[in-house]
Amino acid sequence: MKLHTLEQPAGAFSSRKRLGRGAGSGLGKTSGKGHKGQNARTSGGVRPGFEGGQLPLFRRLPKRGFTNAQFKTKYAVINLSDLNKFDKGAEVTPELLKEMGLVKNGLDGIKVLGNGTLEKKLTVKAHKFSGKAKEEIEKLGGKAEVI
Repeated sequence: MKLHTLEQPAGAFSSRKRLGRGAGSGLGKTSGKGHKGQNARTSGGVRPGFEGGQLPLFRRLPKRGFTNAQFKTKYAVINLSDLNKFDKGAEVTPELLKEMGLVKNGLDGIKVLGNGTLEKKLTVKAHKFSGKAKEEIEKLGGKAEVI
């Protein structure tokens, strides 16, 4: 296979609509916008959901129930691979993580996730640990302490 022999598969892209070209294109004169009216104007048209002044569907439907989304606990996450920046045997605390810039804002706590590999024995203090993260920390002889 050579670069000059490569071809796009059939239907990979379609040619753009050339508006206002007449002569058989089917998109001449009014260029597919019909005759006059709000939608024929430059920057004409209405916002999504607008129903011509009729009360829109999203306002006609009842708003019911309770959502807990605004009270949800949001954790700042950190991966195991990020903990390799600490010295062997160090005690990793949320304050230390913020100081080093590994966590920008604490949110409602810090959660340690199991992405990457940990190469040092550490004592990690955090608000939450994933199963894999806890397992990896303890496998190297470290401690995973929940605050």
